[in-house]
Amino acid sequence: MYDLLLKGGRVIDPSQGIDGSYDIAFAGGKVAAMEAGLDPSSARDVRDVTGLIVSPGLIDLHTHVYWGGTSLGVDADTIARRSGTTTFVDAGSAGAGNLAGFRKHVIEPCDQRILAYLNISFPGIFAFSKTVMVGECEDLRLLDAQECYNVAKENLDIIVGMKARVGFRAGGSSGLAPLSLAIEVADELGLPVMAHIDNPPPSRDEVLNVLRPGDILTHCYRPFPNAPIHGDDTIRREILEARERGIIFDIGHGYGGFSFRSGRAMLREGIKPDVLSSDVHVLCVDGPAYDVLAVMSKFMALGMSLTDVIEATTANPARALRRDDIGTLRVGAAGDATLLTEASGTFVHTDVRGEEITSNSRLEHRGIVIGGRWWLSHAEE
Repeated sequence: MYDLLLKGGRVIDPSQGIDGSYDIAFAGGKVAAMEAGLDPSSARDVRDVTGLIVSPGLIDLHTHVYWGGTSLGVDADTIARRSGTTTFVDAGSAGAGNLAGFRKHVIEPCDQRILAYLNISFPGIFAFSKTVMVGECEDLRLLDAQECYNVAKENLDIIVGMKARVGFRAGGSSGLAPLSLAIEVADELGLPVMAHIDNPPPSRDEVLNVLRPGDILTHCYRPFPNAPIHGDDTIRREILEARERGIIFDIGHGYGGFSFRSGRAMLREGIKPDVLSSDVHVLCVDGPAYDVLAVMSKFMALGMSLTDVIEATTANPARALRRDDIGTLRVGAAGDATLLTEASGTFVHTDVRGEEITSNSRLEHRGIVIGGRWWLSHAEE
């Protein structure tokens, strides 16, 4: 007997190259079957999802959900209810000094899956608001590779990599030192690094030169300075070379990490981001980033296809996380799914520089499955 059966939806699962009408059954917290015409009497809970898109549960690779423990954190439950996100990856809100609190008070009680990049800075991102902004990597005394290694090794069930925020705002005059330390810890643990980049120094090419295949450059389509494009909108050589080397390009929209100008230029040359993520935090949760579903809609407005944006929020982030149990609806995978619809209308999208573009459609979620059970429908919000 199945726990849940979704009947009649359009299943889009890029991990399996699937786009068609299928029923999906869940049992024991996992995907149990996917085929047309599954018997409704075989399930305890049957949901008619005709007319809806069923995707693997959305993964937001760059978020800040240490709510209550850091000044930038937002509540994962609230964001999930409006975006359909089933897996949040926190991008360095916590460091070695406060991961235990993040784990006990936020990660463990949460219905959604929360994974984390551990900040190389001991206190994590500790001073981030409209009125107080102190980069956690400005003072090198806060960076201790051994402490970071010890805590990460003890929490490898939730730690997916190391996070370093470099740039004038996050690191002051510390340059590449935080990233170099993060890479050293990650190398010892066999994990990737996610590198934040804001205003120089260091420069975009300095950061790219030290990243390894499988490491993640977030804010990859950021505006000037440290944009991926020249003043004439051509793509910088080091960006193309990094892509060839296997650096993963993550949007990390946030409050300052994405501009339509960079996005248009990159897409015009056929360079699609590997991962779409929101970088949702207290300064952008009410705009311009909102959540990962809003970021998906923005990239559809820029010309990416529905399948592309689903792949960039399911299969691709799962690959970046080195996980084969999420981001897919294959039988035996985690029983997470997001139900979507493409709503028609006139919708205005805004980037971090205030530029607006208009589209005639946007994605909206209509239901969430977590751990093989119906968690929420749009009507239940």
